[in-house]
Parts: sequence; C-alpha cells; structure tokens
Amino acid sequence: MGIKAALPKYELYFYNSVLCLAMFWAASWIFEVSSSNANRKAFKASVKPGYFGRKMDTADFEWMMWFSTFREHILFALSGHVLFAKIGTMLAPQYRSLVCMVYGLLTVWTSMGWTYMSLMLSHCILLYSISLVKIRWLCFVAGLCTLATFKCEPFVSWQAGFVEGDFELRHVLFYGGCGFTIMRCMSFALENCERKDGNYSILELLKYNFYLPFFYFGPIMTFDKFYGQVNKSDLTRKEREMWNISLQGLIHLGVIVTVDVLFHFMYFLTIPTDIKLLKHLSDWALVGLAYVNLVYDWVKAAVMFGVINTVSRLDHLDPPKPPKCITMLYVFSETHFDRGINEWLCKYVYNYLGGKHESVVEELVATLCTYGVTILWLGPCEVVLFWAFFNCFGLNFELWTAKVFSMEPFASFEMAMSDAMSRRIRAIFNTFNFWCIVLYNLMALNSLGFVKLVAKRLLLKGFPITTVVVMFVTYCLIQVIKERERRQALIDDPDPLPPVPPLNAATATAPPADAPQAVADPSKEKAE
Repeated sequence: MGIKAALPKYELYFYNSVLCLAMFWAASWIFEVSSSNANRKAFKASVKPGYFGRKMDTADFEWMMWFSTFREHILFALSGHVLFAKIGTMLAPQYRSLVCMVYGLLTVWTSMGWTYMSLMLSHCILLYSISLVKIRWLCFVAGLCTLATFKCEPFVSWQAGFVEGDFELRHVLFYGGCGFTIMRCMSFALENCERKDGNYSILELLKYNFYLPFFYFGPIMTFDKFYGQVNKSDLTRKEREMWNISLQGLIHLGVIVTVDVLFHFMYFLTIPTDIKLLKHLSDWALVGLAYVNLVYDWVKAAVMFGVINTVSRLDHLDPPKPPKCITMLYVFSETHFDRGINEWLCKYVYNYLGGKHESVVEELVATLCTYGVTILWLGPCEVVLFWAFFNCFGLNFELWTAKVFSMEPFASFEMAMSDAMSRRIRAIFNTFNFWCIVLYNLMALNSLGFVKLVAKRLLLKGFPITTVVVMFVTYCLIQVIKERERRQALIDDPDPLPPVPPLNAATATAPPADAPQAVADPSKEKAE
C-alpha cells in the first residue's frame, strides 16, 4: 500500500467527528476531577493559587522555571545575545560567531562562576586533544567516559563542587550545561576525525560550544551543520523570512498563554501523582490523563526549543525542528521528544552501525548501542532502563513484523486488496502500536505505578467495553494521521499528469467526414 491511498470523504468525516467527541468527553472528565479535588490534601504541594479565582497546577518545575519563576533572567540573557549578535553582524559580519562566543562565555561566567567555566573549558580541551589523534572509536569512548562522570558518584558530587553561590537555578544549569557540552565536544571530535585535510581549531570548538542559546538547554546541532551555517558569508534573508520568524514567536507566546490557562482548569500533571485518587477515576479520565500527559510533554518541548530556535534563526542559523507531536505518531522509528538528540544519535550511532537498516542483526546492534548511549545521557535508573528496553524492543519488533509481512503469502494477500482496504488493515495494527508508544513513554514522564494502572484498566478491568471503544477511537486517530500524511505526500510528490495523445493519432482515429454515420439507437443510448 502506498502512502497516497485515499479513503472516501464521508468515512474521513466520520473519523474526525468521533475523534473530536472523544477528546471533548475525556477533557470533561479531567476537568470534573480537577474541580472536585482542587482542595485535596495531596495536591497542596503542587496546586497553588493562580488567576481567575482558581488554583493552578504548578507540578512541572521546568515549565514554571522557564515561563514564571526565572523568565526575567532567561529573557534578559537571550535579549542580550540578540543585541550583541546584531551589533556584531552589522559592524563585523565575518566575526559574528566570535562575538556570540564572547557573550556566551561572559554569560556563563556571570551566572555560574569562574570555577564552573574552568571545568567546562577543561573538558573541551581534553576532548579536543583526543580528537587530534583522529581515531573515531577512541573519541567516542573518551566522550562517553567523560559523560559518565556527570552521571555517577563520586564524580558528580566532586564536579558539582565547582559551582559557587546559592542561585536557585544553578543546579539545573550545571547538569544542562555539562551534558550538552560533552555531546557537542563528541560531535566536534567525530567530525574532526572525518576531516581529511588538517584539523579544526580549538577556537571553532569554543564558538560551537559557548553559543548561548544552545548552551544550557539545547537543542544540539551537530558540528558540521553549525560550522557550515555560522561561517557562511551570504547573510541575506529569504523573502518573508523575518515575517515567519515573528509569526513563530507570536505562536509560541499564544501557546504559553493557552497552557497557563489550562493549568487553572485541568490538573493533569498533579493528578497522576496521587495513586489513591487514580483508582477511583473512570476509565475515560484515566486514558485521557495518559494521552494528555504525552501531548503536554510534546508541547513543552516544542515551545522551549521553539523559543531558542527563534533566537538562533535571527542569527541566520537553521536549528533542529521541534519534535513530532505524539498525536501524529504511530511508529517507534519516529518517536522522539528532542529532535536534536535524535539527529545526533542517528548520525553517529544508529545510521553508522545500522547501515541501510535492512538486516535484522545490524538493526538490533544499532538500536542496542543507540539506547545504551541514551541511557547514559538520561542517567541510568530503573525507569530509564525500563523505558529504553521497551522502546528498543518496539523499534526492532516493527522491523521484524515488516520483514514477515513482506513474505508470502501475506504480500500476495495485500496485493489482491484495494489500496483503501490495505490502509484500513494497516491502521488496525498501528492502533495497538500507538498505545504501546503511549505506555512505554509514560514511564519516562510519570511513574511505573501510573503506567501499570492505565494498562490494567485499559486491557484487563475495562475489557471488553473500554478496550474496544478506546481502540476504535485510536483507530480513527490513526486514519486522520494517515490522511494528513497522504495530503502532504501529494504536495511533496504530486502524481504525474496523464500523457496528452499526439495530434496526428487523434486525426487518424477520427472517421472520415464523408463516411455515413451510424444511426444511434435511442433505447441503447439511454441504457448506456
């Protein structure tokens, strides 16, 4: 079945209607639970007074840090970067990357102290020295060992001692800056190994690492992309580019306001932390909570990276795009919440070891190594290990299933079907895949207890009514996603127009003018 397989319009209207009704129904349950339990004792730590005379869900520290508690600090630092970068571009365009590096160094020094700055510089110098050897595996091992020093004791505590002062945000900035610094240094070292003529200078590494918008919170651009974009001489913008950048900024602002308003009416982050309350919720409320938590995490990542990306686009960079929304996912191969890390892992691990991703053994080795690096990046713990295991299994299981169904007799069965029927059958399998993705990724966002409760209610206690209804609604969602993909495919690769018959051929087939015309039978014409 091709991606361009179409379904009747009335069928798509039905799927959209069912999906909208289900979304509103689940949201109403979450709203009702939030309103009736706003004063619950277990909610006191995270549900606090807000606007509109209502309480607000403040359970997500990262969101509150960005858009409430420390927004003035972050806005001041990013505004300063934009100002200095603009001045540098106007006065000395060839040195604009150097100006950004100096501003980044000064900002990191001011916010974290000179000892932290010395720690970051020492790691940069160490990995740069190893990159001069140009042995790929050595650079990779050295980078992973350096990354492990920020995830394992007693190395973490010793290096954390380099941070001075009692600034509340320093703990977050320490781990963010250190982790992203090591990943960027590894990208630099691996790209230096690929360079045939000479080596990149250490100044290029410092420009790359201390670019402030990416330093603490990412996203990661691989060094080859950053180097090519930051050193380009042509700084003219495309038509309406500034308008698009401004529009993106306004959209992000609108999403931030919308999410803050929703926090006053639906406590979907706090409710999953109260297992006693969860046991008394309806099946729809529980399933809706699981889905909304994943959608919110995507929105948070898209907005946070979107704000940073808007700043970097002002510097004539093309940063990694926001992650693909969980609402548009039904395969493991496209599941990620940080496109920068995903591109880094694909470039240096997954695609490097997996080749064309056709061999089952090569794919297994590539996914095991990829998730091994991811575990180290996130920090080894029980939840991360469970998450990595199930996602690694899901990714390989997709390949195994595709291999099996490409064989006989399954291939012949699908060829005998219409494209529309093939799309419907594939959507049924994708429905179960979708909920595997939801449950597996909930482990990293919530708790194992919440995931177990959702799975038990969905598959055991709710069977057959809840299971069948939820799966049918999910099937409608999958068909809506596939229709969106079909339309995008028609835009990207439109179908060729049928060939126009040649003029002389049309003349040859026409009857002579003086030939007697057959008298048409009126009854036959009507029947036809």
